[in-house]
Amino acid sequence: MSLGQKQRLFAQLISHLIAWAYENGYEITLGDGYRDPRVFGDYGEDGGYGSAKSNHKLRLAQDLNLFKDGKYLTKTEDHRPLGDYWESLSPLCRWGGRTASDGNHYSFTHDGRW
Repeated sequence: MSLGQKQRLFAQLISHLIAWAYENGYEITLGDGYRDPRVFGDYGEDGGYGSAKSNHKLRLAQDLNLFKDGKYLTKTEDHRPLGDYWESLSPLCRWGGRTASDGNHYSFTHDGRW
């Protein structure tokens, strides 16, 4: 699958995740999405913050801010229901709370990175 095909599928599936969150009583605001190379450097270059090879730079990652009953949920564990659902959508889906304490990070794998 090409990078462009992955980007389009990612956009479609992240919309499913957001809809699922609302259907289950959560609310969402968008956090970090695309990291512009003018600020963060090209893929593979250091710049700004985060990994030089961040999938945010490839339009394959989105951070989501999670709310329930008006309360901002900041713990990785708060995101677990969304992370489990996200990973059920495609073998490409990875949740940052699975192996790191980055529970608000939802991404696709690409070239072995997520």
